Amino acid sequence: MTREVEHEITVEAAAADVYRLIAEVENWPRIFPPTVYVDHLERGPEQERIRIWATANGEAKNWTSRRTLDPRALRITFRQEVSTPPVAAMGGTWIVEPLGARRARVRLLHDYRAVGDDPENLKWIDEAVDRNSRSELAALKANAELATGSPDLTLSFEDTVRIDGAAKDVYDFLNEAGLWTERLPHVAAVKLTEDTPGLQVLRMDTLTKDGSSHTTESVRVCLPHRRIAYKQTTLPALMTLHTGYWQLDEDADGVTTATSQHTVVVNAANIRAVLGPDAGVPEARAFLRNALGTNSRATLGHAKEYAEARR
Repeated sequence: MTREVEHEITVEAAAADVYRLIAEVENWPRIFPPTVYVDHLERGPEQERIRIWATANGEAKNWTSRRTLDPRALRITFRQEVSTPPVAAMGGTWIVEPLGARRARVRLLHDYRAVGDDPENLKWIDEAVDRNSRSELAALKANAELATGSPDLTLSFEDTVRIDGAAKDVYDFLNEAGLWTERLPHVAAVKLTEDTPGLQVLRMDTLTKDGSSHTTESVRVCLPHRRIAYKQTTLPALMTLHTGYWQLDEDADGVTTATSQHTVVVNAANIRAVLGPDAGVPEARAFLRNALGTNSRATLGHAKEYAEARR
């Protein structure tokens, strides 16, 4: 039995801008709370295959979808190639309808079946689709309006280190985050779980330069030996979003370029509580750039020592 459901929301942004945010899947971890990472497997002008890692009802899952993009009609249809139980089949359509120069209605349609048409499985999918659809549409609205109205709250940056060692050894250091309390001075405590190979949940207490500690939890997608992408699901007070990745590129001489990338959105409501009464968005941006960059460069520095010792 196929279930069909529809959710919708009105967004105060131009329809073309909203469509673009949905069409460009690299935006998804920033826009949609359940989405951790999206990778292109095949890419054409109107057809593409993507692999999506996301959480559903608190569980991390991944699947592959085919998408057909129609920018003229502002429609995107999608169909999971191989669904993850308890889902037997899943597909749907994004439809963006202009309501004015800076207003659009977004409709999200789903059709799905449960494994064995089991009522309990169907109930689980109903709840996951309803929760994720409401969450995705609300987040799409908030982030589309933020992107056009308060672009200064979003900050993206990279730090790069050249390592005279193999990408595999650098990857091993980053992948084995359960050992970071022994390997990284700025990590005070860590808990790493990996129930599905390559899909990790990392909870850790990180020390900042002033000696204070904050707890974060991230879902990490590990793609040997080239990239580890992550999304924080438990955030410090100064951020409403934090995504990023570790990218490793090894050249013909065995030298690895290791890059740490961060994208954050400042939590404007907490700036003064965290940084003091005179602080504003520029101070918050500078603080986050410095704090996150310092820890990333420290991690890459220790990864460099580890990899070069194995040369």
